[in-house]
Amino acid sequence: MNNQIEFYMDYIQRNPYWQFVAVYYDTASGLRPNKRPGYQQMMRDCRKKKIDLILLKSLSRFGRDTLETIEQIRRLRTMNIGVYIETGGLNTMTVSDSIIDQYAALDQAESQSRSENIKFGIRHRMRSGKTLLNHTQFLGYTKGPDSVLQIVPEEAEVVRKIFELYIQGNGVRKIKKYLESHGIKTVTGKTEWSTSTIDRMLSNEKYIGQVLMQKSFTPDYLTGKKEKNSGQLAMYLVENAHEPIIDRETFDRVQERKGHIKHTVQMEWML
Repeated sequence: MNNQIEFYMDYIQRNPYWQFVAVYYDTASGLRPNKRPGYQQMMRDCRKKKIDLILLKSLSRFGRDTLETIEQIRRLRTMNIGVYIETGGLNTMTVSDSIIDQYAALDQAESQSRSENIKFGIRHRMRSGKTLLNHTQFLGYTKGPDSVLQIVPEEAEVVRKIFELYIQGNGVRKIKKYLESHGIKTVTGKTEWSTSTIDRMLSNEKYIGQVLMQKSFTPDYLTGKKEKNSGQLAMYLVENAHEPIIDRETFDRVQERKGHIKHTVQMEWML
């Protein structure tokens, strides 16, 4: 990223006919403009007449949805603002709409192909039993050698306490009050706990050393929205993936109690 920024700053400043305004970039996906503050700032500066030419490495950096990309480019053209695409050497102010449309469609097809290839690789790793985990917001563990989860002792004590309190008859709201009253912080350092977070922890198989992969999936790469896997795709369970924090007997007792409470609530609603 830094190398690209330096390249474009130097590239623009070396041209005597250009005046450098800014480098706009985002680290998030190019699929959702509302999550791209750099992109949004660039469009605001365009509307303020600060920019008359935008340089891009490829059209996919501008957006991956063909229709949205074409609409934005045409909107910029009405403002007399061109987009120069380095890959292909195209300037949207000097080429026809049909050429832009074709490039946008090709870029979307390439992005979709890359997305499918990545998904294929991930699922192949799942089938082979290689776990894929996000450990950065996972209380009790951190990333150890070879990306295997490693216990964080002080956090593991909090996890055990949550399971213990639940078995003793405390619901998630009481557990929340206990944690907050004792000054115990969440994995992200917050003083306020979410009952839904506690509830998910009590059903997280990773605490007994197992990993169930592909609980959710992204059916449409353009929206990027995840959905719960309710049988649409295969799930993969890896036993003894890492050292457990909770023993199996305790975990099963918690699941049994959670199932009983859920059934009781459903019966009450029916009555």
